[in-house]
Amino acid sequence: MTVVVTVNVESRYRGFLASVMLEIAPGVYTSPLMTVGIRERVWDVLTRWYYELGRGSIVMTWQDPGAVGEQSIRTLGEAPKEIVDADGVYLVKYH
Repeated sequence: MTVVVTVNVESRYRGFLASVMLEIAPGVYTSPLMTVGIRERVWDVLTRWYYELGRGSIVMTWQDPGAVGEQSIRTLGEAPKEIVDADGVYLVKYH
């Protein structure tokens, strides 16, 4: 399962993400069977737009058996919290 969460981003993100994922709540997109190649292309587009527009924040997460807690996370933008690895478990550290 791949999940993307957007906060305070331009509407172009919504149209793009809704074309490849299901929007289950405002700014929350899911895809149960997204391939690695598609996920990488989606992230490339999000990253390029983020650095062009520079507003909001984006988080992408997916199942990854080789990662801490078997879950990988990518982020763009400022978030009010930090995700840290504590002996093989992800924890959220608030600033």
